[in-house]
Amino acid sequence: MKKSSNIHPIFDQVLTREDKEKRTGQRARVIWFYGLSGSGKSTLANALERRLYSEGFFTALLDGDNVRGGLNANLGFSDEDRDENIRRIAEVSKLFVQAGLIAINSFITPLRRQRESARAILGEDLIEVYVRCSFEKCAERDVKGLYAKARAGEVAAFTGKDSSFEEPETPDLVIETEKNKVEESLAEVYRFVLPGIKAGA
Repeated sequence: MKKSSNIHPIFDQVLTREDKEKRTGQRARVIWFYGLSGSGKSTLANALERRLYSEGFFTALLDGDNVRGGLNANLGFSDEDRDENIRRIAEVSKLFVQAGLIAINSFITPLRRQRESARAILGEDLIEVYVRCSFEKCAERDVKGLYAKARAGEVAAFTGKDSSFEEPETPDLVIETEKNKVEESLAEVYRFVLPGIKAGA
């Protein structure tokens, strides 16, 4: 995407990320949960935010349905629109990091190129958490009724059925929600991310 020559960012004039991290007493990061619909991404993201909030961390949570109901309401579910969906989310997450916040994201993010795009925007601030659960188990849970609609042909480009989900090659962390309880998965995520967000760690 070509940038306009009439845009003049003022990042060099505003309070720095370091200033804000000192105030919040934390290290800003983006914790990005991804996996199939029904894998437990949103459940873990919400649980993690509540755990961090209880310990005094400042967070912002971005969830797929919430973002598509507002910021990205004009996007569909083609691969190209999914690419743009992830790009916008990564850019918003970058703004949160610059504000000294810990962004907790929950998005299917099905293609490797989309994860690479997010990494290119966020760099070392990105912590990738792959929430692994089989298509069959997610369909059995069907918490939103989407799998039933997909079987009936009512949902186009459904990930795992009509649209592909590419297994990640090098995620920072893999959480097996098909095997583990929410409490166990949360504890594993918490232990992994804490060193990266704790001031002075």
